[in-house]
Amino acid sequence: MGGERAGRGRTAPARVVACATSGVMLLAGCASMPDSGDVRGVDSTPRQDAQVRVFAMPPSEDASPVQIVQGFLEALTSDDPDYSTARQYLTAEAAKVWKPELSTTVLADGPGARAGSPGREDATELSFKLTGDKVATVDAQQAYTADSGPYDQLVHLIRDVKTRQWRIDGVPQGVVMGKSDFQRNYMSVSKYYFASNTAGAGGSGADGPPMAVADPVYVRSHVEPTTQMVRSLLNGPTNWLDPVVRSSFPAGTALSEDAGPLTADDQGRLTVPLNDKAVGAGAKKCKEMAAQLLFTLRNLSPAVEEVELRAAGKKLCSLAQETTDTVAERGSLNHPDYLYFVDEEHRLVRIVAGGGNAAQPYPVPGPFGEGTAPLGSVAVSWDEHTAAGVALDGKSLYVGSLVPGGSLGEPVLTSAGESEDDRLTAPSWDAHGGLWVADQNPGNPRLLLLEEGGGEPLEVRTPGLDGRIQAVRVAADGVRVALVVAKGDRRSLMIGRIERDGPEGQERTTGEQPAVTVVELRPATPELEKVTAMSWTGDSRLVVVGREEGGVEQMRYVEVDGSIPEVPQPAALTGVKAVTASPDEQVPLVAYSVDGIVRLPSGGQWQKVTEGTAPVYPG
Repeated sequence: MGGERAGRGRTAPARVVACATSGVMLLAGCASMPDSGDVRGVDSTPRQDAQVRVFAMPPSEDASPVQIVQGFLEALTSDDPDYSTARQYLTAEAAKVWKPELSTTVLADGPGARAGSPGREDATELSFKLTGDKVATVDAQQAYTADSGPYDQLVHLIRDVKTRQWRIDGVPQGVVMGKSDFQRNYMSVSKYYFASNTAGAGGSGADGPPMAVADPVYVRSHVEPTTQMVRSLLNGPTNWLDPVVRSSFPAGTALSEDAGPLTADDQGRLTVPLNDKAVGAGAKKCKEMAAQLLFTLRNLSPAVEEVELRAAGKKLCSLAQETTDTVAERGSLNHPDYLYFVDEEHRLVRIVAGGGNAAQPYPVPGPFGEGTAPLGSVAVSWDEHTAAGVALDGKSLYVGSLVPGGSLGEPVLTSAGESEDDRLTAPSWDAHGGLWVADQNPGNPRLLLLEEGGGEPLEVRTPGLDGRIQAVRVAADGVRVALVVAKGDRRSLMIGRIERDGPEGQERTTGEQPAVTVVELRPATPELEKVTAMSWTGDSRLVVVGREEGGVEQMRYVEVDGSIPEVPQPAALTGVKAVTASPDEQVPLVAYSVDGIVRLPSGGQWQKVTEGTAPVYPG
């Protein structure tokens, strides 16, 4: 057995509901499993139809060590809900202590496995080393994190002295698989909580509806995803997001012990039986609980159109998808009225959002549309009543109302940077009326917040920031911020969590400035060396323009956790200098390129709208 390999390109048999071609598994009745020899790398597993489920085969009689390791690794990629088949490749003791739910390690290719030492025919134990190049990890909370570096773990086998059968008695916790198998087995779904980092998180005052915040996780796509997502939602937010969100489900709420798999009926109605902890929720909280469920389940199939919550044998409340906006706000429900940009006369102009390429821009009402101060970049508040603009030379920041007859007044902020590139970035409004901007002055680089668009600028603390901020975009939920950070020749996209008044959200006295901190910055596009433009789109997604080392410029969608969504990527566009998108994904992407202002209709190609620069939707 010396030098035997198992794993990459594994050809262990499996059975499925319908026999289909697979680059990883040869299905039952289609081929047999080799018991020795070199096994090639797994690098392509075609996506299976959503209704096709793949199941691994248990170990065969007198299976060799290679077959045991191959079969076990294959079983990790099957649709077996409890990994019961994978456990058959383990000893009874190993099966008890192995916890597959602790993590999923994603490798560029499937794990390779080589016997660690020469074996003899009468050997009673053998070790295999699992190797590969890490791409990502999914933790016990189902949170995705991009990863890199070598994967190197041991699998130990023993041979039972009585049965003479080989089994694994030492195995790494969690599961491991190649990227293509991960894409076939898992899907990204966002669960929803409510912003808690400030009063009136919904932007409607302290008594307004709460703002929903997306918390993306990965679940096994063919293993009761609806039930998985409900359990995940009830278990609470992921650790990264937890300090700035809350759940309306009372502490300890879970599915009732007798709850089976959750499935919507023919009318799209889903009944969710909860334990007694949910009984004490009032009517308002219950509606919020239902909204969390509907936001979370809206993209699963079959679609959930209504939820009914029950506990202790009684109906608590029900809510339909079309009425969720009366209970809670969500960024993607906010449809912008206009697209804004700077025209050739450096004025702020606008066209109807979603208008065709024949739409004619016209100046906004008020001083920004009159050209009082030549503008280089702009931002418009979420309610589209107020605008902020950075002067053409990048030195001054102005704020003004979008109403006729208003005056511009003095700048609310100035930069002492010596050149335009060392001054103010484009501004960004948060959901609470706060205005964010970074001063790139090398002598005093700062991230600044002007509450309600004015007053004394508050310097936002950025512990752990390594570099200088060159772009700022606050998410519609108001609890996350995207920053382009420059260090040397590299420009990286980082996502940070916005905490106000510290992690506990303590009250402050009237007139006292809050303490605002951007914490736990993490890369969203680690493979891109130079990010040149970005914008939020949807509830947890960004569109990013950049290039890999030695590569060409590209535009792509990325999730806030750094994963790549399985959606059609934007059509190629050269010379992109700025890009903007709306949380409402039905509104087309707009960019500023060498061709001027261009838009991307759904499923189409880029179309020129007009001349101009610095396009923005509200936010």
